[in-house]
Amino acid sequence: MLQYVLQMIIFQLAFLLVYELFLKKETFFTANRWYLLLTPVLSLVLPFASFTALSEVVPASAITAFSNTIKLPEIFIGANQSQVEQLPTVHIKAEQANTINWWLVIYALGSLTSLLLFLKKWRVIGKLFQFKAEIKKDFRIVEIPNSRMAFTFLKTIFLGSDISAEEREQILVHELIHVSQKHSLDLLFFEVLKVVFWFNPFVYIFQHRIAALHEFIADEAVVKRTSKKYYFNQLLNSAFDTQNLSFTNQFFNQSLIKKRIVMLQKQKSKTIAKFKFLLVVPLLAMMLIYVSCSDEEATITKESPAESFNQIIASIETRDDLSSKEKEALINALNEVEAKMKNGQNIEDILTENEIQNLKGQPANSDMDIPFAVIEQVPVFPGCEDLKSNEARKECMSQKIMEFVGEEFNTDIGKGVLEEGAIGRVIVQFRIDETGNIRDIKARGPVPELEEEAKRVVNSIPQMTPGKQRGKAASVIYSLPIAFQNGGDTSGVAGKSDGSVPPPPAPASK
Repeated sequence: MLQYVLQMIIFQLAFLLVYELFLKKETFFTANRWYLLLTPVLSLVLPFASFTALSEVVPASAITAFSNTIKLPEIFIGANQSQVEQLPTVHIKAEQANTINWWLVIYALGSLTSLLLFLKKWRVIGKLFQFKAEIKKDFRIVEIPNSRMAFTFLKTIFLGSDISAEEREQILVHELIHVSQKHSLDLLFFEVLKVVFWFNPFVYIFQHRIAALHEFIADEAVVKRTSKKYYFNQLLNSAFDTQNLSFTNQFFNQSLIKKRIVMLQKQKSKTIAKFKFLLVVPLLAMMLIYVSCSDEEATITKESPAESFNQIIASIETRDDLSSKEKEALINALNEVEAKMKNGQNIEDILTENEIQNLKGQPANSDMDIPFAVIEQVPVFPGCEDLKSNEARKECMSQKIMEFVGEEFNTDIGKGVLEEGAIGRVIVQFRIDETGNIRDIKARGPVPELEEEAKRVVNSIPQMTPGKQRGKAASVIYSLPIAFQNGGDTSGVAGKSDGSVPPPPAPASK
């Protein structure tokens, strides 16, 4: 939620800067009105937008890291297998049941205050409807006794009885523009935003800017029917009698009188100035790229990178024109080759004959991460040394890590942050380096508490015998998914209480 709010505010700031710097002084009033209406809406929906085509544009190094990651079987703590398959969504508790989320309290109080202020303004308007009304075809006029008020709300024009007949005629023309173009709906839209996002200063700025535009639009229509000089004098000589009603269009608004006169005196903007609106296009593109790539779980490619990696290896191994030594050199250099890979191409399209020749006899590099699919000797967990095959050591290591994490994970951590029976999934990525030690631990989960606990447990995994490639120690990246359930059925589940471990999850049925 916090990420959404921050993105929304940043987007609104960007849209406002474009308006203030490039559009505000132009006389395209109607176009500017639609800009100020649509851009806040875009800022509300853009954080939810995510386009696969954009999220796929990621650095090749990210694909390399993903391809070289070994995914261990998921560990279930406090939940059985069937429950995890059925309940992938995590419902986060604010705090312990007996504590107060003060941020939520502050937000609720702010929204309540904004709502009460809105209702107070509505009540003031409601009281004015009790005065005598003159019903017209598409609007009505309410005359307010002993007043010089002049403003519009929806289809009702409020006019003070003290306004002269001469002034009344010009004001009616002005206010009828507000009625016909439904300007009150614009202001009501921002009133709703102020209730929900009362803490966002840009909502108030948007409303103030569009209220000014409403007056410019109406003034422009009036001066087409009367003398500008006469209209200026009328604005300057008016005795101001206004109500502080932010969702009404007021004729006698002191803060806008000077701006209205200045804008009426401006020369019409040239048509070419409309190209300034095209500035929104690159701005939107940047926002979409940012939102699409900010999702940590965005798909890097439509095809699984690991599957593509295995296909490349298979294509090398089946080539008859390469010797065993050349094949080995190519596979060992795949990490470097991956950085050059293009979408939809295989390795034969990228490696030229000269590059193949240069790779012959290339020694293993201990600094690069060796893919698990081709590493000659996997890292060995303490207690698995007697096993001979890579597959057996791999299974033993997975089992030992599951047991270790199940025993060491503090199940009390989730009680304060997850609802009863809710499931939290944490993905931990770590590297087993050339010395067999755990390095570069990263975790992604629903709440920081579970992430930190997962990192703590993984960091305490004992030193292993490092993996080897061509007789030299090599580092390997692992990915360890952990599913934690707060309460519920804990029978036959890995946990700190008894250390029992469930079997790896069966593939999801399609």
